[in-house]
Amino acid sequence: MSDNDESVSGLGWFLAGLGIGALVGVLYAPKAGKETREDLVASALDAKDRAAVLAQQAQDRAAVLAQQGKQQVNEYVDRGKEYYDKGRTQWAQYVEKGKGLVQEHADKVSSAIDAGKQAYVSTTGESNS
Repeated sequence: MSDNDESVSGLGWFLAGLGIGALVGVLYAPKAGKETREDLVASALDAKDRAAVLAQQAQDRAAVLAQQGKQQVNEYVDRGKEYYDKGRTQWAQYVEKGKGLVQEHADKVSSAIDAGKQAYVSTTGESNS
């Protein structure tokens, strides 16, 4: 944004300098009134043309900067989506791994209970069925 402010400020100073230069030229020029008026009109038209060129250049530059900004935003959005998807995938993997661990421990506990029942039955000679 600073470049745009400097361009606008530069345009203002250019136009101010152009006006002051034209005024000084009129005051010190040893020409007839008609010639001076024609020179002033020519200078004004030239200044108008230059201002139009500078305005077009500023507009073109602004369009380029806006396009670059849109591209950067799109890149950041795409990168954010990639990180989100990667995180979601990792989370799903961790959940599945956790479910596996829980099932493994449940199986071990169930086996331990069954072993305990069998040990009881073999020691006491009783069956609960």
